[in-house]
Parts: sequence; structure tokens; C-alpha cells
Amino acid sequence: MGKAKRKMTNWSQYNKALINRGSLTFWIDEHAISSWCCSEHHGRRGRGYIYSDVAIETALVVKGVFNLSLRALEGFTTSVFQLMDVPLTSPSYSCISKRAKTVNIKYRSPSRGSVAHVVIDSTGLKVYGEGEWKTRKHGKEKRRTWRKLHLAVDANTHEVVAAEVTLVNVADNEVLPTLIKPLRRQIKQVSADGAYDTKACHKLLQRKGCKPTIPPRSSAGFWEDGHPRNEAVRALKNNELAQWKKENDYHLRSLSETAMYRYKQLISPKLSLRDYNAQVGEALAGVKAMNKVIRLGMPVRKQAA
Repeated sequence: MGKAKRKMTNWSQYNKALINRGSLTFWIDEHAISSWCCSEHHGRRGRGYIYSDVAIETALVVKGVFNLSLRALEGFTTSVFQLMDVPLTSPSYSCISKRAKTVNIKYRSPSRGSVAHVVIDSTGLKVYGEGEWKTRKHGKEKRRTWRKLHLAVDANTHEVVAAEVTLVNVADNEVLPTLIKPLRRQIKQVSADGAYDTKACHKLLQRKGCKPTIPPRSSAGFWEDGHPRNEAVRALKNNELAQWKKENDYHLRSLSETAMYRYKQLISPKLSLRDYNAQVGEALAGVKAMNKVIRLGMPVRKQAA
């Protein structure tokens, strides 16, 4: 990696934030402790839950951050409570496995007004299969399964404002409505790659009042007269697409790739649970952990002269 061109102006605060990422009391905080036990019945037949959604959510976050198996997670969490002298116990590993299928992971921050720019992309999370060395050395085998994690990132705060987990055969443009529609915040601009260059995506963003920054594919043609996309197609045909991207801040889309890299470095590029619904809970718990780390502190660099 090359040397950074701009000097970091908040190194001491950011350094402290990096250290605090490993603090157990940061991940199992007062809110998690006070909400650990379930106080209301789930409303269905059968006995009510002993542990709240917050407890299961916290357990999944700790599992991802510290890369623990479910049995090790149970022992780890119980020992943390013993060291903190808190009269609580961890849910059993079987309880976490079952509840991960239905838990509602609250990864979004409280709404703070409109969002100036949202960048969108997806990445793959491996469920099982050979490692990269085995694949490079002997080639891949048929038994390889992946899930796709779709992220919508606020370009200003770097936080994930929407996330979705799908099967690997689901196209990126099919997930855009699931990412954008639930957001009850005004979004001024959305940037995504050519996979989202469809009439359905443009229509959705137009209805939402967003400015779409989606480069057309190499064989793209003009749409109906007056459509905003025609400007990008014209730039493509005139070999001016790079200038169009610069004028429309398309370079900010790289922040979505940075978010995916951050996810795989902080959590894991692999899912360990086997049930699909549990994998969704596991992946979204990782998104929550990533957002929590971002709120803890991010580097601020000196603006270019």
C-alpha cells in the first residue's frame, strides 16, 4: 500500500478508537446488559423467550468480531459476565442457533434527516468450499456455496443505511427496491455500477426523488427523449464517460467497496451458520458491528490544497 498523500488530523482520537474495538465492555455495554432478559411474551403458542432479541443480537455481534464458534461463544459470554460481576448468563449455543433464524437485527442508526449521497454495491460471503490456496493450486470443486451481501452506504458518514442478504443467483438490480424503499429519509443522489442500469431501477429512483448516477453499459442506447440517462449515454458514445463520472461524483461509489473490504476485515468473508435465515442474521449482525465501529471513530485527513 502506498503512502497516504494527505496527513491525518485526528490520529490520537482514531488510535484510541482502534484500541477500543477490542474492549469487551464496548461490545457488551450497559444497554445490552439491561435488556438481556426478555420481558414480553412473543405472542405465539408456547413458552416465552428467556433471552431478548438484544441478547441474541449481541451474541451474534461478539461471535463475528471475535471469530468464535457457537459453543465457544457461549463460554466466552458467560465468562465475560463473571469477570464483570454481572448476574447474567449466556444463551446456550443451541438457543443462539435457533434464534438467529428469526432475530431482528437493528443495524441502522437513528434517522438524522436527508442523505446527500448513497452508494450501492454487493459482495459474496462464502458458506462452504475450499480455501483460496486449494482453489489456486488444484482448481475449484463443485461444492462451493456463496451468499450475496448488498450494501447501501452513506457516502458522508460511511455507515450502512440498508443491507440485504440474498442467494448468489439474485441479480443486483432486483435487490435495489428492497434497499431503497424501507428508507424513510430523503436521498438526494444514488450511485451504483452498470448492473443497476435498468429501466426499473431508474424508475424507482426517479419516484423516490433521487438523482441516479449509474454509468450505462458499453452497448447502451438512448431511451425516450428527455430521460436523464441519455446524458450519460451521450457521454459514453463521445468517449467522455470519465468526465461525466467526475462531474457527477461517481468516484464516491468506491466507498461501497471500502465498506465491503471493512466488513471482511472486521468480521469474516465466510458465514459459519448453515440455515439460510440464520445466515441472514449472522451477516446483518456483522453490519451492525461495522456501523458501531464507525461511530466509535473514523480517520479525518487534511483537505487537499
